[in-house]
Amino acid sequence: MAEPFDAVELIRRKRDRGELTTDEIRWLVARYTDGFVSDEQMAAMTMAIFLNGMQRREILDLTRAMIDSGERLDFSSLSKPTTDKHSTGGVGDKITLPLMPLVASFGAAVPQLSGRGLGHTGGTLDKLESIAGWRAELTNEELLRQLEDVGGVVCAASADLAPADKKLYALRDITGTVEAIPLIASSIMSKKIAEGTGALVLDVKFGSGAFMRDPERARELAETMVRLGSDAGVNVSALLTDMNTPLGLTIGNANEVRESVEVLAGGGPADVVELTVALATEMLDLAGIRDVDVAAHLRDGQAMDVWRRFIEAQGGDPDATLPEPRESHEVRADRDGVVTRQDAYDFGLAAWRLGAGRARKEDPVVHAAGIDLAVKPGDTVRRGDLLYTLHTDDASRFDRALEALDGALDLGDAAPEPAPLIVDRIRDAR
Repeated sequence: MAEPFDAVELIRRKRDRGELTTDEIRWLVARYTDGFVSDEQMAAMTMAIFLNGMQRREILDLTRAMIDSGERLDFSSLSKPTTDKHSTGGVGDKITLPLMPLVASFGAAVPQLSGRGLGHTGGTLDKLESIAGWRAELTNEELLRQLEDVGGVVCAASADLAPADKKLYALRDITGTVEAIPLIASSIMSKKIAEGTGALVLDVKFGSGAFMRDPERARELAETMVRLGSDAGVNVSALLTDMNTPLGLTIGNANEVRESVEVLAGGGPADVVELTVALATEMLDLAGIRDVDVAAHLRDGQAMDVWRRFIEAQGGDPDATLPEPRESHEVRADRDGVVTRQDAYDFGLAAWRLGAGRARKEDPVVHAAGIDLAVKPGDTVRRGDLLYTLHTDDASRFDRALEALDGALDLGDAAPEPAPLIVDRIRDAR
């Protein structure tokens, strides 16, 4: 049987700023997934999209086609409303760890299907695998049962969830088209909609340590994804958040777990607490759970109870000793002053060079590697005061990590103007 469409014709039309029909997009995604449309042809199409964009209807069609390439989870059997969060990634971004138990402690179900780190941004699954025995792989039956019994789950997404996105993402990664907003938005939202959650809050970051450095580009991405959710019948909102400075005082894996437990115990750094509470409030509101004091709930220990049950349900020991580094190196202030800048990208790159991240998906991570920060922007230091400590299992890694940190932290004579962590909330992006 002859094919209804021709890939070259579709590429030419998008190259010339034309629109693709719903049927053309569905055919293109399905035939690329099964191998009929070649990588070379889809690479040309992604570059045409990168250069010329897509209309709102085209992005929705692309998202739906990627959802239809695999399975779609169904949470309708649960007795609780489902609500989820997705972050576009950053440095020190351990928010999922305290957030999921906090939201679940209010009676919502949180199906947090997460990923691994690549490059300077960390992965939630890598962090949790610092805990002895904890496992990321769950069957759909285990996932459903845990959502009902515990209220939350953090696990790896099934390979059957939006497989077209997995194939397309790998292609974008090697063709310079990762930053195309229609492709980013459809990639994120196809997985989240296929996941089956009833409500979704997006943490869209901008700044040096974020995927989108420019705040206006980050806003455009947030608005595109909120529109996609609305068009697909999912209740979606987005917070636009600053990622010029690392979140919290830890960057790595095991040390970020340790800090997350501190937050669940009612302590932890103010910025991590602020973002956790804001995202939890938004998730609960979208799920119909309102007029609750989220900050007080975080302090009273109920979220910690859910954390312990969640870790145990996935084979982990919440009381296990976390991995400790074999080698550490302290960096101290060479003058008196005030911390005026702490570059998130540079610190993320340094943690990656210490072994906390990976260059390829198949690389292992060193769970004890990373950086502990002793100061944040606005803090006053004296000469000789500790600024940060590097951790690794291989001392030969220190030199390259320190190279990445050359100029990453500035000391000045006056405190900088404090920048808000949460810049905007986007719900109705028409």
